[in-house]
Amino acid sequence: MTIPALELRDGSRIPQLGFGVWQITGRRTVPTVAAALEAGYRHVDTAAAYGNERGVGEAIRGSGIQREDLFVTTKLDTSDMGRARAALEESLEELGLEQVDLYLIHWPVPRHRLRFDAWEAMQRAQADGLVRSIGVSNFTEKYLQELVDLGGAVPAVNQVEYHPGYQQRRLQQFAAEHGIATEAYSPLGMGSGPKNEAVARIADTYSRTPAQVILRWHLQQGRIAIPKTATASRIVENFAVTGFQLSADDMAAIDSLDTGRYVGWDPEHV
Repeated sequence: MTIPALELRDGSRIPQLGFGVWQITGRRTVPTVAAALEAGYRHVDTAAAYGNERGVGEAIRGSGIQREDLFVTTKLDTSDMGRARAALEESLEELGLEQVDLYLIHWPVPRHRLRFDAWEAMQRAQADGLVRSIGVSNFTEKYLQELVDLGGAVPAVNQVEYHPGYQQRRLQQFAAEHGIATEAYSPLGMGSGPKNEAVARIADTYSRTPAQVILRWHLQQGRIAIPKTATASRIVENFAVTGFQLSADDMAAIDSLDTGRYVGWDPEHV
C-alpha cells in the first residue's frame, strides 16, 4: 500500500498521511510508533512539547527502516522561540537524528514577536543542513502574511486543526496561493467526525470505516493528514486509505458539515 506524497515548495516530498504522537508518552511511545511503522507509516509527527521525541527516535532506530525512507517532523516549543537553534539541536539529540525532515514553529504566540527571531534561526539551520524543510503550525492568514512579507523563505507547511466540522478553506486557499502546503492535525475532529451520520452513510457505500472516508477526503483535497491513535486496530485502519476514491457528491456532502467550531485551541490565545 503506497501513500501518495506531495512535493513541497523547496523540492522535498512529504507523505500525505502521517502518524501523530500527541499524548502518546512514557512506555507507550516506542511500541505505538513501532506499530505505526510496521503498519506502513513512513511519516511521523512529534514535537518538543509532547515529551516523547526520545521514544520516537528509539522506535525509528528499532524499525530497521532506512532513514531516507522516513519523514520526521518535530516542532519548536513556545518557550524556546528565543533560542530556536539550540532547541532544534536538543530535539535532534532526543531523536537521535542528524537532521529532521520538517521543523515547525508550534504556535505564533501573538503576545511577543519572537516568531520572527525563530524564523530567521530556522532558515539558518536549514542552510546548515539540520533540517530539510521549515514551516509553521497554527498560523492564521495574518501570521503567514507576516512571514511572506519578510521577503525571505516562505513556510513549506502550515499545520493547523482541520476536519469536517472545522474547515479552514480560506486559510488553505491563502496558503496554496503562496505555495504553502496545508497539514491537518485532529483530522478526525478528535473522534467527532466518524460519529457523524452523513459520514457513516458514505462509509457504508464504500464498505469503509468513517475514519477512512474522512482521511480520504483530506487526501483528495490536497491536504496532508496526521491522525493520532494508540489503538493497534485503528493504527492499521487509518492507514488503509488508498484503493478507493470518493465521488464529487460525497466530497461535497462532507464539505457541507463545516460548523466553524474548533475542538482544540485558538492560536490567538496560546
